[in-house]
Amino acid sequence: MPPSLLSVEGATKRFGDVVALQAIDLRINEGDIIGLVGSNGAGKTTLLRLLSGVYRPTSGRVTLDDGADVEKARQRLGVVPENTGLYARLTAWENIRYHARMHGVPDDEAWQRTLYFAQHLDMTEALGRHTKGFSRGMRQKTALLRALVHAPSVLLLDEPTAGLDVTSARTVRELVRQLGEEGGTVIYSTHQLADAQRVCNRIVIIHNGEVRADGTPEALLEQTGTQHLEEAYVSLTSDVARPRNEDDKPLSKWSSWWRALFTPKTPGGGEDE
Repeated sequence: MPPSLLSVEGATKRFGDVVALQAIDLRINEGDIIGLVGSNGAGKTTLLRLLSGVYRPTSGRVTLDDGADVEKARQRLGVVPENTGLYARLTAWENIRYHARMHGVPDDEAWQRTLYFAQHLDMTEALGRHTKGFSRGMRQKTALLRALVHAPSVLLLDEPTAGLDVTSARTVRELVRQLGEEGGTVIYSTHQLADAQRVCNRIVIIHNGEVRADGTPEALLEQTGTQHLEEAYVSLTSDVARPRNEDDKPLSKWSSWWRALFTPKTPGGGEDE
């Protein structure tokens, strides 16, 4: 069995009274290309933030292979958030180089690694351009190069193809597939089941803050007695999905009162059920 790189043990994450994740157990092994699949609000982004050390679990642990808590060794992780967070006044290469320097990577090493992956993403000629005028696809590719420049052990991708055109999305998927073939480890969060099926050798389905299934696509079909992964997903997530909390935390009593006072009623007197 391949060595484990990242472990989640009984991790629960609460925001006030809201339970975003409930008792998550997950082991990420070397060479896994994991499709983290779930609807909007299922808990995918919260889980990725736990895995990257941005959040700490309310209970439970997230640890690396040596037993260290993940927030103490973030340099071993590469992260592409849904919002790329690039500096618009810097060129693509300057954004990448800044990130590399923070991780102690020499400029020449960073450039060679960036150039290698940029060729696969058709980004070489854009490295000297300021990111302010970049399309969403170009920003996403730059963020991907930035996440790879320090040679992380695990790459975490949050909706990496969301909003991309067909060609850009396909390029990103091809790179993820190549990383897998080279022995890389990737967690690929998406609500598009077809995306996960194209590139991942393992599917983790998360729904309402719980892991509902974890295994190869073939194992999930056998578990659910279905013939298509979409049917398997539907059978595992048949209960009603909870509403998405965009703010990550519940409103304070003052904010709740203020909103109730000034939010107009819908026509006909209807109110939220």
